[in-house]
Amino acid sequence: MNVLLRWLLDLFARAARTLDPWLTGALLALMGIGLAVLYSAGNLNPRLVLAQGARFAVGFGALWLLSRIPATRLRHWTPAIFIASLVPLLLVLAIGEGKHGAHWINLGVFYFQPSEVLKLSLPMMLAWQLTLRPLPPQLPSLLGAAALIGLPVGLILLQPDFGTAMLVAASGVFALFLAGLSWWWFAAAFAGVAAFAPVAWFWLLRPYQKDRILTFLDPESDPLGTGWNIIQSKIAIGAGGLTGKGWGQGSQAHLDYIPEHTTDFIFAVLAEEFGWLGVAAVLALYLLIVARCLWIAADARDGYSRLLAGTLGLALFVYVIVNGGMVAGLLPVVGVPMPLLSYGGTSAVSLLAGMGVVMAVRAHRPTLAG
Repeated sequence: MNVLLRWLLDLFARAARTLDPWLTGALLALMGIGLAVLYSAGNLNPRLVLAQGARFAVGFGALWLLSRIPATRLRHWTPAIFIASLVPLLLVLAIGEGKHGAHWINLGVFYFQPSEVLKLSLPMMLAWQLTLRPLPPQLPSLLGAAALIGLPVGLILLQPDFGTAMLVAASGVFALFLAGLSWWWFAAAFAGVAAFAPVAWFWLLRPYQKDRILTFLDPESDPLGTGWNIIQSKIAIGAGGLTGKGWGQGSQAHLDYIPEHTTDFIFAVLAEEFGWLGVAAVLALYLLIVARCLWIAADARDGYSRLLAGTLGLALFVYVIVNGGMVAGLLPVVGVPMPLLSYGGTSAVSLLAGMGVVMAVRAHRPTLAG
């Protein structure tokens, strides 16, 4: 029995040697909290929890596999991975489904959202492209990076999915920032976006997208229509108080006052049932993950690994800020899920796969002597 136990412990240690304990612990905690809140938000429906748990299992399997692949090998495969990730973006325009466009591909067993994959493949490709030449990037590298960012962002905008397109673009901006691009480039880009905003408002934005912005500015202007989501979400957050109403006791979700309470607005359910203490605990877990990614990036031995780990960490930070700001009425509603809390498969798997890449950077970091 002792021999078998030692063998099992040794086997587990070898299997887990590439898993970063800080990241693994925080991710498992978030997944556990996410399943608990989903069970409550889904009216105590175990099928939702089992389905999401299966997706977490697939995502964690991808995390484990990717953590065992050295970053040098991932770098070699990066162009092929990026090109392969663009193919579904083209397919979804022809065969995709969605409430306001073509966002998902129905694979029978589950719905696949191609844009989520770009949250991993684009940072990989930018890290590969930017480190082909000395950093900080000069004009040729910058033009190449702009093309790499613009192609998938343009395809996502055609779906149309403005929120995801902006998050994918943000990951590209973070890669350029970590590569040492001068601040005046970002200032010029911001000025260009501001100047282009009126054109986008009159010619590019759909009516429902304009409604989201107007609702953000004044949700009480249509409290029973476009302002309903934000108003009910803020009521749920305020009703939770410091300690919350208790698990499964949130009235806003169980009485269906909050639409999309298992997906985009699940953070409001968390706030109502667990209060500000629960929100603070979850935000602390997110901050731990982001900080650990940045620490791993700072400790990386090569530019590709450093840019990739740092970009993935900062991108996660933006996803949390956007969803949290959305449910609190501080940002327009853009349909962005809260990582590992919202119900959905592609986003969870892609996030966990990205964390596996970050762990690979740490696990296979060459020594100074090597």
